[in-house]
Amino acid sequence: MNEINKFGHKAIILVEDVGLLIIAIATVIAIGIEIMVMVDAQTVRLADLLLLFIYLEVLAMVAMYLESGKLPVRMPLYIAIVALARYMILDMKSLDNWRILVIAGAILLISLAIIAHRYGHTKFPYKKIDAK
Repeated sequence: MNEINKFGHKAIILVEDVGLLIIAIATVIAIGIEIMVMVDAQTVRLADLLLLFIYLEVLAMVAMYLESGKLPVRMPLYIAIVALARYMILDMKSLDNWRILVIAGAILLISLAIIAHRYGHTKFPYKKIDAK
């Protein structure tokens, strides 16, 4: 039974690594496409820069996951904030006041979640588990 567990664990790790590699390759391709769009348009807008920032955050999250084996909780929250800000910038003219307030409230709520997570992590750190 122990051999099956080891094989299963290795198989899951391999699937994770392949999935992360696919995410990284797709993100690099998306960065290239976005750069080509900016070159074709001969202009760089704030929305383009924010999209590139989101792509870089995804790559950083993949790198952190590969390095530590743990998914950093705050990284997707940062990506969500930038995505909401980008949405507001792109659709500012068509957004009504209530929708702007809801998006701003969502950004505030995510920011508070990041602060709470950071506070909990520093005040109540996880105990280290020795590897057997």
